[in-house]
Amino acid sequence: MAVHSGMDLLSERALLMRQSLQKSQTITDNVVSILGSFDSRLSALESAMRPTQIRTHAIRKAHENIDKTLKAAEAILSQFHLLRQAESKVLKGPHEDLESYLEAIAQLRKIIRYFGSNKSFKSSDGVLNHANSLLAKAQSKLEDEFKQLLASYSKAVEPDRLFDGLPNSLRPSADGDGSGKSPMPHGGHHDDDSEVAAYTLPVLIPSRVLPLLHDLAQQMVQAGHQQLLLQIYKETRSFVLEESLTKLGVEKLSKEDVQRMQWEVLEAKIGNWIHFMRIAVKLLFAGERQVCDQIFQGFDSLSDRCFAEVTVSSVSMLLSFGDAIARSKRSPEKLFVLLDMYEIMRELHTEIETIFKGKACLEIRDSAMGLTKRLAQTAQETFGDFEEAVEKDATKTAVQDGTVHPLTSYVINYVKFLFDYQATLKQLFLEFGNGDDSNSQLASVTMRIMQALQNNLDGKSKQYRDPALTHLFLMNNIHYMVRSVRRSEAKDLLGDDWVQRHRRIVQQHANLYKRTAWTKILQTSSAQGLTSSGGGSLEGGNSSGVSRGLLKERFKMFNMQFDELHQRQSQWTVPDTELRESLRLAVAEVLLPAYRSFLKRFGPLVENGKNPQKYIKYTAEDLERLLGELFEGKSMNEPRR
Repeated sequence: MAVHSGMDLLSERALLMRQSLQKSQTITDNVVSILGSFDSRLSALESAMRPTQIRTHAIRKAHENIDKTLKAAEAILSQFHLLRQAESKVLKGPHEDLESYLEAIAQLRKIIRYFGSNKSFKSSDGVLNHANSLLAKAQSKLEDEFKQLLASYSKAVEPDRLFDGLPNSLRPSADGDGSGKSPMPHGGHHDDDSEVAAYTLPVLIPSRVLPLLHDLAQQMVQAGHQQLLLQIYKETRSFVLEESLTKLGVEKLSKEDVQRMQWEVLEAKIGNWIHFMRIAVKLLFAGERQVCDQIFQGFDSLSDRCFAEVTVSSVSMLLSFGDAIARSKRSPEKLFVLLDMYEIMRELHTEIETIFKGKACLEIRDSAMGLTKRLAQTAQETFGDFEEAVEKDATKTAVQDGTVHPLTSYVINYVKFLFDYQATLKQLFLEFGNGDDSNSQLASVTMRIMQALQNNLDGKSKQYRDPALTHLFLMNNIHYMVRSVRRSEAKDLLGDDWVQRHRRIVQQHANLYKRTAWTKILQTSSAQGLTSSGGGSLEGGNSSGVSRGLLKERFKMFNMQFDELHQRQSQWTVPDTELRESLRLAVAEVLLPAYRSFLKRFGPLVENGKNPQKYIKYTAEDLERLLGELFEGKSMNEPRR
């Protein structure tokens, strides 16, 4: 009200001055007219007119001053008019017409600057107080609008929308339950790098809303309310981001939780974690960075701070699980998941460095790099543990039939899997090696593992009481190693020399088996020791000097030895078909000719006596058929074919 009464008083005074000026102008005109008619008396009247001229000049000066005052009054009045307009818009609030509302705030700032620089107006303090109060109210409504607008368009992203942004090969399998926890593709080292461009960022906030949020944020920054802006943005977006990850299936697990888990459960969770990391970095965090940069465009340091504050909790939730795995008790079966985890961290390294740019995100970048290094170190230590564990494996469980030991198949499968991770292992050797070529280091480690396995098998072979079974066991296991290497990428790394050397070892054990198992029966089927040394009668007057009684005993001994060998070695196993057949053939090649010769030479002497079938139990063909039953791992009570 004080402002309005002051304006009215000023208007009345201006009107009176204008009327006075008009009267003075009339008088002046009349005087000038009179002076013109009395031109001849000009010189006489000049001295008399001088006071009038002085007065006229003063009146004109007053007129100019009044004009200036009127203009100043009009400027002040226009500011009052603009103030009323701005006040009206502020009272309506920003929701209906944000652009107009922002214009009103800008106008209020101009009005405040105007009256701040025109202190001569005695009511300027009152006007300034009123304008500042309006501006504070407008700013508060603006902050509420930013908070409400951001909250209303900030919703957790459903898992299906995230999966839609992945390349086809990385989408969950179709037998998922639709809950966001469906089966994930395991591991990271088989991905096709050509699909990098196939990632599609989810729409976190509609594009039409982002310019509005940017304008609101800009006003808050200009008002000096960066901290409040940061707080509002962090509280809203960080909650939504964590909720998106939770819906996806990400869990907050401590090291203790990880230690208590069964391996099968933990392995599945690690596979999911690898997938979650890829989704989080390539889709969620990348999308969040894009939103942040658009809202805070022109305020780079503030954008980095807001992004760091929003993502730090979610990043920590993901990395803490990886850290718990890296710090958990080492075991051989964890090597491959550790390598998978290491691979995904290396794959995402460039994107993490790009997305989490700026000083504000330095701690997050360091945490990610720290996890990568811990995973690499744990994997390398686990790799070393495996070599030692193979060497020192003390399982007392012997394979009774001499077949491939479970340790052998386990180690060979382990080595095969290692070659799926060649690139990753070479990277590990580069980071933690001694500077040697990574290929030669991988070959050296693989050879050491193979040698450790052989050393262990040598020890296990000594558990057998039968030396022939010892050699059969070693032949089977080393043959399995050689065959597996020849059929895998390990051959290129270990080389032909390794393969040929170990094939010779296989043959050596096969020969030693044959000699150890069959030498005794071969001696039985020879003529050595059959000649009579005394004066006993020779039935049938045989001139050969062979004792028929001794001959019968020899046939009985052969039958007994062969039955025992057949029964025992039918229970033994040679799992490889080709090796089994070649071993049978090797036995047949020494046994059958010897037996045929023995039977042909001495068989008739026994056949001419009583009960020849009691002594000549087998024909050569019978033996050949029965040799075909060896090494099939039959049970003890299983009948002959």
